[in-house]
This record gives sequence, structure tokens and C-alpha cells, in this order.
Amino acid sequence: MELNHQHTSIDGQKGKVAALFEVLCVSAKLGLTSFGGPVAHLGYFHNEYVNRKKWMDERSYADLVVLCQFLPGPASSQVGIGIGMVRAGLLGGLVAWLGFTLPSVIALVAFAFVLQDYDIGNAGWIHGLKIVAVAIVAHAVLGMGQKLAPDRERATIAVIAAAITLAWQTVYSQVLILVAAGLVGLWLYRKKPELEAPHLHITVSRTFAVICLSLFFTLLFVLPLLRQWGGLEWLSMFDSFYRSGSLVFGGGHVVLPLLEKEVVPTGWVSEQNFLAGYGAAQAVPGPLFTFAAYLGAMAGGIPGAIVATVAIFLPAFLLVVGALPFWNGLRNSSKVQGALVGINAAVVGLLLAALYNPLWTTAILKPMDFAVAVILFTMLVFWKLPPWVIVLTGAAGGMLLGFI
Repeated sequence: MELNHQHTSIDGQKGKVAALFEVLCVSAKLGLTSFGGPVAHLGYFHNEYVNRKKWMDERSYADLVVLCQFLPGPASSQVGIGIGMVRAGLLGGLVAWLGFTLPSVIALVAFAFVLQDYDIGNAGWIHGLKIVAVAIVAHAVLGMGQKLAPDRERATIAVIAAAITLAWQTVYSQVLILVAAGLVGLWLYRKKPELEAPHLHITVSRTFAVICLSLFFTLLFVLPLLRQWGGLEWLSMFDSFYRSGSLVFGGGHVVLPLLEKEVVPTGWVSEQNFLAGYGAAQAVPGPLFTFAAYLGAMAGGIPGAIVATVAIFLPAFLLVVGALPFWNGLRNSSKVQGALVGINAAVVGLLLAALYNPLWTTAILKPMDFAVAVILFTMLVFWKLPPWVIVLTGAAGGMLLGFI
């Protein structure tokens, strides 16, 4: 009896290790191929985690995106952490973050040491990768729109959300649009609640979740005090990057002015090197928050890069781990369900707006760009080729366009 139990335990451990390894491999592949910024990342995630791997159903993915849109920090990284937690527990979330983040961290640290004097922003392959992002996000808009905005009411919410997003671009506009869409959904669908949402398997306890949320706020308020009293450079750096990661809604480019105020006046990084690093950050896959690794490397070498990277992503991790255990209960409330119907439709609208600006406006500059985008879209949607093939084809297409 005891022997059977031991075998079961070993099999269970092997299963957990296999699940963690699978999460690491898939997230690392995404970390190496996900170009185009946070909105494009959601498209890559949708294609890989929902369409190909089927680790999460369409509605649960959309609900997770909504949750992460409301949390401060890098939304796409938080979605990846959440999917990793659903797949393989707390360690799965950590492994998913490592896989998605490390490729661009390594690349940007290398840029800090070697390539900061090279101008790669105008390279043809970079332009091709921007066109890839257009195809990926167009595919995500199509797929999510069919599921989350299939009728007149929800399609209208999506289109209005897209129009307002394009006309009114401020730091908090996306959050306010989602809140408004939630209120509309609550009113429209108050008498016809959705079916019970699929249960997300979260192994983290609510007690541990509360500890994580408490730690998030404690660090936010205590680190500045420790910085004043301690005078340690690494502590000052940790505080600067932790606050930058804690106070940003929308993620991505919104964090740049915060980071500039933290690292340029202090003399850690010059204005010229800051802008050079920003150009390099546009050229690598993965989350834009890894720009912190470049800044940390410029300020303090490899140790500085590690401190900056951990500090800027720690708030995102604490918030996702703190929120997910409560999310199952909330999303099955009939009132919350009605609000989520409206919010999910608005998320499609936000994706649609981002497809135009900044993706379309920066990538589709002439008819041949559009032709390449259509070819890539066809390869992705109808030929169902994996994203890495699309990325390589797009990069090659961008280089060819440079000779035309």
C-alpha cells in the first residue's frame, strides 16, 4: 500500500516537473517571437495558449485579460503569469514569466554592453517585424470578435470603445472605457446572465494571496523610507524601478516617462543612452518593461540589470498572485458576469484601436507593406503556420522591401 502511494507521489512529481518544463518551453518560444508591444503580445498569447495549446478557453482568457487590464503593471506579462499559474501552479507563473522575459533581458543587457552606438531602428527586418505584429493582432481581433462581440449590442460596444480609444488617448482612458463598458454590460445583460464561467484551477490559497497583496502595498510605502535612511545605491535603484512598475496602468510605453524621471536626473543613465536603449527595446521581442534591464546594466552592470528587472516586475507578480484566487468567485457572480460581457466586448474594441494605432500607422506605410501583411495573415489564419515561421517570413519580407 505504502509502495503504491510512493509510486503515485513520484508520478505526481514527474507530472509537475513535465508541466513546468512545458510552460517554460512555450513561454520561451513566445519570448523569442512576440514582437510588437503589449497588445500584439495578447494576440500571440491567444494564438498559442488558446488556439494551439488549448490551455484556456476563450472566455477565461478574455476574463484574465480584463483582470490584468485593471491591475497596474505590464498587462501582457501579467496575463502570461496568470496562464502559467493556471497550468502549473505558483511555480508555473514564475516559469512563464522567466520564459517570456529572459530572452529580451539578455538581448537588452547585450545591447547595453555592445550595441548602444549602433542605429538598428531603421533596419529592414525591424520594419518587417512591425508588419508581423499587424497580422498577429488582426488575427486576434478576428478570433476574439467572433466569440466576444458576435451580436449587434456587443459589436456596438466594441466599435464605440475603439472609436473613443483612438480619439481620447490618455494614461487612464483605457481603464475608464472598460469601467463604462462594464456598466453598460451590467445594464444590458442584467436579466440574462451568462452560463457559469469555466473554473480556473488556481492552487494558491486566499491567505497567501492576501499576503502578496499586503506585501505589494508595504513595499510601495516602505521602500522610499528605507531609501532615505539607508543611502544604499542598490536599494535606491530597487525603489525607483519598483515604484515605476507599481504606478503604471496600461504598461508598455506608459512606463517610459516614469523611468526617465528616475534614472536620468540621478545620473545613472544619460539622456542619450536612455534614448538609444529605448530604440533597442523596440527591436527585441517580449515585454517593453525589460527596458529596465538595459537601464540597470548601464547603471550597475549585471547586478544592476538583475535588481532593475526583478524590481520592475515584482509588483506585477504580487498583484496577479494576489488577485487570481478571488477571481473565480467574482466572475461567477451574475452581476459581475453582466459587466464582464460588456468589458470583454470593449477589450475587442481596444485591440481593434491598437491594430490601427500604433501598429498599422507605424508598419503599413506603402502598398507593398500591406501586401506583405496580407500574405502573413493568410499564412497564420488559413495555412495555420506557427508564429515563428510568420516572424522569420516577416523579417525576410521587411529586408526585401528595403531593396524595392
